Amino acid sequence: MKPSDLYLPNASPELGSTLDDLLISKSRSLVAITGIFFILTAIVISGSSSTELMGKLLGLSTIFGISFAAAYRLLEERYLLAHYIWLGSLTAAIVSAAILMQQPAILLLAALLPLISTISLGWGSGIIAEIAITGIVLWAYASPTSLSVPQIYTIVIPFFGAFGGLLGWITTNHLMSTASWALYSYKQARNLLEDAREQRLDLQQTQDDLAKAYQELARLTDRLKSLQRVAEEARQAKAEFVANVSHELRTPLNMIIGFTEVITRSPGLYGGNLPAALMTDITAIQRSSKHLFNLVNDVLDLSQVESGRMTLSREWIEINDLVRESVGIVESLFQTKGLYLKLDIDENLPQVYCDRTRIRQVIINILSNAGRFTRTGGVTIKSEALNDQLRLSITDTGPGIPAEDQKRIFEPFQQLDNSIRRQYGGSGLGLTISKQFIEMHDGQMGLESEAGQGTTFFFTLPLTPSLVEALPANSQPVRRTLIPGDEYGYSLRTRPSKAAVPPLIPRLVVVEQEQSLQRILSRYLTHTEVITAATVPEVNQMLNRSPAQAIVVNAPPNENVAAEVLSIAPIGTPVISCWLPGEVAAAIQLGVIQYLMKPIARDKLLSVLESLPEQLNLTSPLKRILLVDDEQDELHLFARMLESAPEGYQIIQVPNGKRALDVMRSRPVDIVLLDLVMPVMNGFQVLEIKRNDPAIRDIPVIVISSRDPLGETITSNTIQISHNGGFTTSHLLDLIQSVTDIILPEHSTRPASPQT
Repeated sequence: MKPSDLYLPNASPELGSTLDDLLISKSRSLVAITGIFFILTAIVISGSSSTELMGKLLGLSTIFGISFAAAYRLLEERYLLAHYIWLGSLTAAIVSAAILMQQPAILLLAALLPLISTISLGWGSGIIAEIAITGIVLWAYASPTSLSVPQIYTIVIPFFGAFGGLLGWITTNHLMSTASWALYSYKQARNLLEDAREQRLDLQQTQDDLAKAYQELARLTDRLKSLQRVAEEARQAKAEFVANVSHELRTPLNMIIGFTEVITRSPGLYGGNLPAALMTDITAIQRSSKHLFNLVNDVLDLSQVESGRMTLSREWIEINDLVRESVGIVESLFQTKGLYLKLDIDENLPQVYCDRTRIRQVIINILSNAGRFTRTGGVTIKSEALNDQLRLSITDTGPGIPAEDQKRIFEPFQQLDNSIRRQYGGSGLGLTISKQFIEMHDGQMGLESEAGQGTTFFFTLPLTPSLVEALPANSQPVRRTLIPGDEYGYSLRTRPSKAAVPPLIPRLVVVEQEQSLQRILSRYLTHTEVITAATVPEVNQMLNRSPAQAIVVNAPPNENVAAEVLSIAPIGTPVISCWLPGEVAAAIQLGVIQYLMKPIARDKLLSVLESLPEQLNLTSPLKRILLVDDEQDELHLFARMLESAPEGYQIIQVPNGKRALDVMRSRPVDIVLLDLVMPVMNGFQVLEIKRNDPAIRDIPVIVISSRDPLGETITSNTIQISHNGGFTTSHLLDLIQSVTDIILPEHSTRPASPQT
């Protein structure tokens, strides 16, 4: 039997092995300590004993020493037998020593046997040891020996033996639980450590793979940039080539069409009547030349859009007038085929800001297609305003377009099939060019159709005009291609990327002294990293560590901080200069002695006025106070506050800045309490005029305003944006448009409708 089976019979092999080692080690220590203690005690006692007793004690020590040594050697192989030898020898030694020395008190050591047995072999052995020492004590008490064991021993020794056995069981039980818990924790820690090692290995391998992938990605990105430049140059060259060829084709086509028209209409110029067969051939040449001429015009329009040469000449137009004009052009086509052409237009539509020629071309194109493809019925044109968009729809009663063909109807050179092209003609570019014209106007074009149910083509135009009237084509959301299925222009990606895109946190560097702007930006721009630099060298250090989206300079306009920052800013990093002061800085910048923000308590106002004579080194107290505020209630409130002061202030009230200047110039004033936002003339203008007037510029001013200098720029009416890389035309136009949208009210830039 293994030692662990005495305490935890169902222990796991690993736990059992650990407990075996622990119990064997503990038992060896107990056997060695008890053996050494017994031998040393016998030697000490024999030194002061008689020769006969000395001999017996030495002999007894030798016998028990051999027994203890045997038990010590057998502990690892025969754990139970070793303990039986050891405990038996220990019991015999105690009894023998008591008898030899005629000292019954030695029997008290027997009370330790249940404790030792329980610790060594478990609670079962402790019970056996308790029975054994009880029997030994009763035997010693009742036997006719000269030991003379007191009766009290028969109670004390069993009692303390039982007590020791109980202590041993409690201690051993807790020790076993602690050992089990410790081993379990060790196993858990070892498993976690192994997992951590595996994860670290996986992480290291992943990092190595990512490093290699990043290297390849960098190479591919560099290669892609080169290929993209090559592709863009090729696309541009292709578009320019098409445009040049189209232009070159127009001259000979003009000659062919012109001469054929002259021949067919004035054959007399060529010596009389020409043969009918020749006239028929010339008519065919003329018809084919016009078709080729229309095809060249379509290709030229598309190439101009792609090469960035197409611009829009926008103006305010009545869309209904443009619809009627377009209908008049194609009306003959519908009349010859016996088709109706109905108008369902809203006469109250607002004017639209667009290119008249291009939108008319779109309407005519759609109407021409509808007239060519419709055999019976006709076409209905409907115009309406939906929210901030104008919607124009053209519905025909033609054959309709199957759903599978609708997705390619706007691609260049595309028609439903070759038979339709042969039957109805056309280049397949009309709808492509029309859609791009609409997209250049920031509108949308689409269709709704079912096979056999007719087709509705519609487009929308914004009723709110863009501030940019003629952006280059490459800045408009226009699809560019001349080749059907071109990956660059048409095959849009429909599957979303599965790669996780890490969030990009914008970074702003704020250059200021008081950190007033930094607190506001950090409070409201929650997804932006805002850091502060007090000096230009600090800005340079920060930008060397990590790039920034922009640099914001918060400094008075008369300082040259923005120019210094711009000189060290990296190419492409804009520098925005503004002035957002705190209260102290606001007062200094305004040239006033103090800045008080409403609401202002009475005690604060009076205390400020009381401290002014000493602050301004005045020889006489303040008496005459000028209150300047456009709110009558505010004037009344401040007047009441000042009237309640014991100084007996003389109060002058005016509702605007112009009246304030008149009072300062005509009457003596000791102090001015000035609001900033007022009609007629605001506080900023008052301070500016006052600074330039020697007669009144020395009158002290206290600003009383509801504007928080930490929340709004109150001392500057300008903001400067610098970019040492320069602005392209499109970027400059986008910037002007964005800033104007923020500053100006909605629709403020839209011109008034012309008078009719």
